[in-house]
Amino acid sequence: MSHEHLDKSFETIAIHAGNTADPLTGAVVPPIYQVSTYKQDGVGGLRGGYEYSRSANPTRTALEENLAALEGGVRGLAFASGLAAEDCLLRALLTPGDHVVIPNDAYGGTFRLFAKVVSRWGVEWSVADTSDPAAVRAAVTDRTKAIWVETPSNPLLGITDIAAVAAVAKDVGAKLVVDNTFASPYLQQPLALGADVVVHSLTKYMGGHSDVVGGALVTNSVELGEELAYHQNAMGAVAGPFDSWLVLRGIKTLAVRMDRHSENAGKIAEMLNRHPKVSQVLYPGLPEHPGHEVAAKQMRAFGGMISFRVAGGEQEAVDLCARTKVFTLGESLGGVESLIEHPGRMTHASVVGSALEVPGDLVRLSVGIENVDDLLADLQQALG
Repeated sequence: MSHEHLDKSFETIAIHAGNTADPLTGAVVPPIYQVSTYKQDGVGGLRGGYEYSRSANPTRTALEENLAALEGGVRGLAFASGLAAEDCLLRALLTPGDHVVIPNDAYGGTFRLFAKVVSRWGVEWSVADTSDPAAVRAAVTDRTKAIWVETPSNPLLGITDIAAVAAVAKDVGAKLVVDNTFASPYLQQPLALGADVVVHSLTKYMGGHSDVVGGALVTNSVELGEELAYHQNAMGAVAGPFDSWLVLRGIKTLAVRMDRHSENAGKIAEMLNRHPKVSQVLYPGLPEHPGHEVAAKQMRAFGGMISFRVAGGEQEAVDLCARTKVFTLGESLGGVESLIEHPGRMTHASVVGSALEVPGDLVRLSVGIENVDDLLADLQQALG
């Protein structure tokens, strides 16, 4: 990757890294190379290193260089979805008989990948409260090859001390994987805190407009980067050129969007914290959150995701989701529009009956960038 912009601020890197002006026309936005194959200058004479778009595509290259720069890594890789990225990583890191420590709060699709897919080819896993480094260490076995962390976690907004768990991983010879989707690299940079690999669902804050599905891996290891690139090409679940272009477009406004997401979420969390029909608010920006001090240390701000528990129980939580007018009932997160959902029956239905099962009275908000007064009024009328 190019190091031209790495001494600049985040906002400048987000706009310029990977976004070289088109040499033919001078276009300031990388073109969408909607192409499958490339003319070679003689047998084996690849022009610019391109031969077939599963292996490499100029639009995807631009995105991958941008991703690496934003996370402070040496290699970024873009995939068709976040789960495709996770699958590639697990196949590259693990062999039958290996063991992974996974968090007790995580995206339901990640849990499903471990419980229903990866376990079928002989990889074992166990659950730990990753907010407690001692619990992580206790879950490690002599076959542990990776420790998986989400921080903030989905949907309970738990916080893991990345540096502390990185020390555990280093001591036991395991790779530390951090899903940075909720924070984005603007708010948190796990590689700088000792992580080996960062995972993203680019669908969320990186894309930012609910119009693209994608995933990413970023590492600060040249060797691991080559191994991941080999598996990316061999398995083929790559990001297409138009999807890559959309994510690049979204990343340019990531910093200003995350500032507004965080500002709005902070005000909403405070309102919910005072509301008599809310029994608990889970937001790391609140001083009483058990991970508040760690989050303040390793994050720029506290993000746009809030979960809260409804005093009236599960049915009231479900009914509440149907009463909002500005918040849209829907899965996913991280777009400019505000979303509301019931994790137990929607995004996290796959963890029912497991150690990751979420409370039935839980509601999750993805706070958008609308006027915060409109968002507050909508939630207040929905709560009644």
